[in-house]
Amino acid sequence: MANLIINTSQNVNLHYKIANIGVRVLAFLIDLVIFFAYFYLVDLLMDALQIRMWDDWTVIGINQLLLLPVMFYSLYMNIIFQGQTVGKMIMKIQVVKLDGTPVSWGDYMVLWAMRLVDIWAFLGSLGFLFIVFSEKSQRIGDHAAGTVVINKKNYVGLDHTLLEEVPQDYTPVFPQVLSLTDKDIRLIKETFSIATKSLDYATLKMLRNKVESILNTHSEMYDSDYLETVLKDYYSLTNSM
Repeated sequence: MANLIINTSQNVNLHYKIANIGVRVLAFLIDLVIFFAYFYLVDLLMDALQIRMWDDWTVIGINQLLLLPVMFYSLYMNIIFQGQTVGKMIMKIQVVKLDGTPVSWGDYMVLWAMRLVDIWAFLGSLGFLFIVFSEKSQRIGDHAAGTVVINKKNYVGLDHTLLEEVPQDYTPVFPQVLSLTDKDIRLIKETFSIATKSLDYATLKMLRNKVESILNTHSEMYDSDYLETVLKDYYSLTNSM
């Protein structure tokens, strides 16, 4: 399984494992099972309401309308759940941008449209070959959208992990951190870790602003660098006491 390093706009490197073809196929099969379950329930409903006894044009119109949730499934699921369908959630894989920026709805539109070529037009063979022989396991849609599918179970972490030991010669930058409690630091660390992992820059910014207001500090550092420094300062100062 190949490694992938994504450098975010906050100048933080995230290390991931690229999802292999087997995991992606299993995720797709899980989604197919959902489709079959949906059609089965629709069939039961149509029988219960005796819809097939209605005039032909009405039945055709209803059938086309009921197909829409399946046709647009991957599009709206990816948009709502930030790069995941039910199958991807279960297999713990996710669509992310190669350049570290958030995946836009336009990128999801490209991925959805290219499924016609990758999956449906050639029974999945073309998409399969591109994933197998692509350096980053990308199908045609991934290449077009600038995305890659990563395995969240194999998330490695930040280049500058928050759990690493602070060097003995480390010099704290913000002595004000001693006004924080262990509970405060734990909350900051957990929020920072989750926001960075999910590329949630808005949450990072809000967290940084909140911490700055509490400590009454001002820095030109990136949000992520500032928060890491606060955490390291706290560990360094409390361990030396």
